[in-house]
Amino acid sequence: MYTFLEETVAGHMTREVKTVTRDLTVRGLGDLFERDDFNAYPVEEDGQIIGLVTKFDFLKCFAFTPNQMVPRYDDLMKRTVADIMTSEFIYVRSDTKLTRVLQLMVEHRFRSVPAIDSGHRLAGIISREDILRALEACSGDSA
Repeated sequence: MYTFLEETVAGHMTREVKTVTRDLTVRGLGDLFERDDFNAYPVEEDGQIIGLVTKFDFLKCFAFTPNQMVPRYDDLMKRTVADIMTSEFIYVRSDTKLTRVLQLMVEHRFRSVPAIDSGHRLAGIISREDILRALEACSGDSA
């Protein structure tokens, strides 16, 4: 288990990450969530990550309160990722320790966190499942 303390994002992240653009419609985003069964997509523009859009962001479009009237379904589906994405998001670097990623996931209830390089370019994404696999792989260590 002690080796887990030294493990970093680089050794466990998914490097081939699907991204979306800010002009993708909510309808298109919904189709992607259904097809890929992902929980989040980094939003990319000119090779840089400018935001993150999650299933939660998608679902928030359809929530309403007494102060907010719900537009027609077709109008909601024509909105774009730019309208619902989170532009201030938490990310990690490839050299971040998995213990830190685990702490962020627990504190913020994240399912996945993008890994960004120094140029704000996407290096990969690390998910809860990646952390669980790393913990399992390290469980054979002598304690």
